[in-house]
This record gives sequence, structure tokens and C-alpha cells, in this order.
Amino acid sequence: MISFSDFIHASPSSYHAADQVRLALTAVGFTEQDEADPWDASPGGHVMVRGGAVMAWYVPEGAGPDSGFRIVGAHTDSPGLKLKSVPDTGTAGWRQAACEVYGGPVLSSLLDRELRLAGRVFTADGNRHLVDTGPLLRVPNLAIHLDPKVNKGFEYDPQRHLCPVLGTGEPRETVLETVARLADIDGEIIAHDLVTCDTQAPELFGAERDLLSAPRLDNLSSVWPATDALTTAVRNGGADGQADVLVLAAFDYEEVGSGAVTGAAGPILHNVLERTADALGATGIDARTRMYARSSCISADAAHSVHPNFAERHDPVNGPLAGLGPALKVNAKQRYATDAESAVLWHRACSAAGAPNQVFVSANHVPCGTTIGPITATRLGITTLDVGVPILSMHSAREMAAVRDIDTFTRILGAYYAGA
Repeated sequence: MISFSDFIHASPSSYHAADQVRLALTAVGFTEQDEADPWDASPGGHVMVRGGAVMAWYVPEGAGPDSGFRIVGAHTDSPGLKLKSVPDTGTAGWRQAACEVYGGPVLSSLLDRELRLAGRVFTADGNRHLVDTGPLLRVPNLAIHLDPKVNKGFEYDPQRHLCPVLGTGEPRETVLETVARLADIDGEIIAHDLVTCDTQAPELFGAERDLLSAPRLDNLSSVWPATDALTTAVRNGGADGQADVLVLAAFDYEEVGSGAVTGAAGPILHNVLERTADALGATGIDARTRMYARSSCISADAAHSVHPNFAERHDPVNGPLAGLGPALKVNAKQRYATDAESAVLWHRACSAAGAPNQVFVSANHVPCGTTIGPITATRLGITTLDVGVPILSMHSAREMAAVRDIDTFTRILGAYYAGA
């Protein structure tokens, strides 16, 4: 498998991330499933990509209606800017690309960095293409001479202040024609899902070079460990002495609420589980409900590390530190799905992996986010917990994490898949 840093750089959009997971799994023998074909739940690995989501399931020998599902859920998307349907615009002789804000990025972090456009486009012949333009756009800051009070706080107007530039003078081609040229696409682009992303590759830094600066750690810091853990489990024959079906569910659109056909609130994971259960002989609602009762889900999404410059924003005893292992995420309002019962499952996996673990509970005066965990638990009725690698600068164009936390998370998820 490629390295985590290479995976990040090769995954500038959710569509690329899903495809990279597919490539990693097919390399170890997974077969691709077309949703329009009869369902394959034969022994072995199977993978299905729908847009920016990817679902994979490994069926061990002996799996049947008395099996359960061991699910690791994550999401492939990250906040940023998304190209508008008609992107051509400009002011004062500058050629610009109209964008809208996707999710909740730290807006100031998007400025003064070279951006690539990446995602999927469809041409007039109906073909779908994954594209990555390389450095194309930049959102320039206003010089401090023209706004001397900028360092005392500035409120960005997303319509006026976040419009990236890509050239000067009269355009010789449209933005989409530029995309097609840079991506070597013949034909007219008639529809697209393109996002901006940082062009800088991930970097190791720090006194021991043990810290990672990279874009999209939220949430590729979960997608990659889950993929790595699943491939390792497959090489080792699946769950140790068990007939549980191992599932990886990497959804899209989490950053905007998961309400999409490829989001956690949509039918995609439910359909995978239902069709797999049916193919394994659990043909009635009672049989499938019993399979779900034997199942569990680890919802994996980045957590907030205690920030050294803003420690007051964290609970003094429930704040995780980068480098000390992934964090179990807990919230009394069920913004995270963890409860005492599911927490035991997590501690069992950590113990089996011989790995450290922490807990994250928000300070009472600071609201926490949410993720796919509560949605999955509510939709499927499966015991679910929320965990994640502690990171800093969450939702910035570049985030940071401790390298050893990625490795630790992979080992814990591997222990879970192996039957812990």
C-alpha cells in the first residue's frame, strides 16, 4: 500500500479518496460490485464506489445468518470552496472563478495559498472523469496598508472576499475549458463537482519530525487507518475464529450534514447490510434484526486535541493530547453516539492492540460538533461509538496531527476487525 502522506496527496476530493480506497482494496483481492448487478456475498472481499462514497465488505468462510457486522464508518469529504455551476466571473481586469463555501472551513486559512481544482466532471458523451488541475487558483489577502485594522479582526464576506483569481486580461477560454485542457479531457464539460484544495504536499515537522501537517486530516486520518486495518485483517483471514462480516463505510457529504444518497443519512450503508444479510440467508426481518443485534460500529472521525494557546476552550480533564493515542468521543446530548456499553467495545479493542487511548468531552461552555455516529446508530439501531485521532487546526486548509496516533489508530481498528 502507498503511504498515508501519498494517500492524502492523491485524494484532493472525496471522489479521489473513494477511488484510492478502491485501488487499495482491489490490490489485495477485493472484487468490485456494481449496484445494478446481483449482490455478491461470497467468501472474500467486495468493494463498491458510489460517487464520493466507498463501501467494502469482507465475508469470511462460514459466514451466514448467525453472523454479525463489524463496521468502521468514516467520511471522505472536507470543508473548503466548491466551484459554482457557472464559474466564470471577474473584476477590475482579474479573471476569477466563482465558488461557494462547502461545510465550515476556517475561512482565513484558504487565503494566500495555491489551490488546485479537483473532483469529478461529466462530458457531453456521458463519461465521468476524475480531474486534478494542479495549481490553478489563489484567494489573495488584502494588503495591511489598505486595511490597517485587519489584525484586530476581519469578517469575510464569502461572496465578495473568497473569489479566487486564475489570471488577468480577457479570457481566451472559460474556467471549465481550462479544467478540461489541464486534465487532458476531450469534449465539453457539462456538469461538475469540483472543490478547491491546497497544492502543498503533507510535511513532517517538529524537533523529532513526528508531527504531520497536511490538508484533509479531517477525515482522511480515519479513512486511511480503516482501509489499512481492513487490508491487514483480510491478509490474516478476517475475524479470529469468528464469522462476522467486516465492513468499511466511508461516506460523503458529512461536512454538510450527511443528507445525500452517498451520505450517512442516506440508504447506502443500509442497502449494503440488507443485501449482504439477505445473500447470507437472513431473509426475513427477524433474521436481519438479529444480525444487527450482533453487530457494532466504530464511527471514526477526527477529534479536537487540546490547543496549547487556547487551553481554556477544553475541559481540564477530558481533553486529549496529540501523540497519546486516539480519543473516545462522548457527549451527553448524543452529538456523539458513545455510551457506556459501546465504550466497553472500544476499551476491549485498545487492550487487544496494546494501545493507549484517551477521551474527549467538550468543555461545557464550548459546543461540540457531531459526525456520522449518531446518524448511523439512529438509522440502523446498531451499537455505535465515536472515536478519532486528536488534531489541531481542524477545518483549516492545513491541519496537524501526531504521526504515531495514525499508526495507533490503525492497530486498534485492526484489533476490532480481528474480533476484539
